[in-house]
Amino acid sequence: MVERPFDRLRKVPGQYWMLVLMWIRSALAYPASFVFMVGSSMLITVLDFVVIVIMFNHIKSFGGFSLGEMALLYATASMTLGIADLFTGSIERVGERIRTGSMDVYLIRPVPAFVQAAADQFALRRIGRPLQAGVVLVFAFSHLEVDWTVAKGIMLALSMVVGGIIFAAIFVLGASFQFVAIDSAELANAFTYGGQTLTQYPLSVFGKDIVRAVTFVVPLAFVNYYPVLYVLGKPAPLGLPSWIGLLSPAVAVAMVALASLAWRGGLRRYRSTGS
Repeated sequence: MVERPFDRLRKVPGQYWMLVLMWIRSALAYPASFVFMVGSSMLITVLDFVVIVIMFNHIKSFGGFSLGEMALLYATASMTLGIADLFTGSIERVGERIRTGSMDVYLIRPVPAFVQAAADQFALRRIGRPLQAGVVLVFAFSHLEVDWTVAKGIMLALSMVVGGIIFAAIFVLGASFQFVAIDSAELANAFTYGGQTLTQYPLSVFGKDIVRAVTFVVPLAFVNYYPVLYVLGKPAPLGLPSWIGLLSPAVAVAMVALASLAWRGGLRRYRSTGS
């Protein structure tokens, strides 16, 4: 009996977690080392926020944002990238596998190549970034003066998931480009890790051309900036409507569709090295 596409898709989560659990068991075999790595990751990422706190010792607002509002921007940017990096960041190793010829192994196993690439050497230590973001989020809530509503609460919670999906799609797009330009992993990093650095600050401090680019070209502004503007009741730039943050889920769907097409196109283009 021929397996239907829906049946194959239904198996994907189980296949992914099976591979992930294998790497988690490997990481937890050395608990002291794991705790040290997570702690180090949290310490390194929190230094960025420490710089922001120090900056606010000398100013009252930055780009129209208070310390609490900046903390919310920072936390959502770091949380969304952290989630995407944790679950799909390993896919950036595709270029190395193409170069060495080990990509062939993915293609002969009865598990989708994407699932194997995303779960490859799953690094649980990356959980340090979202954990640190959670701490900053608590700090933000304690310093915010927001008239909370159910809609705003849902928007903020949803933006964490949607933003992570957008970043994950960018990871996949970067990996797909490596089928064309093998040594291009750093190019994708400019839009993922670099994008997180950009979105942790108000886009109002950047030029309008940059705001247009991260709105209409690489939609990083939909990761957290527009949803946060909606939550805080701030106007959107470029004369855009204040409800533009509500379009983030639609943007995420479009990015996933684009990433899927790019990944499939990359696999069709792939030619083994023969090694």
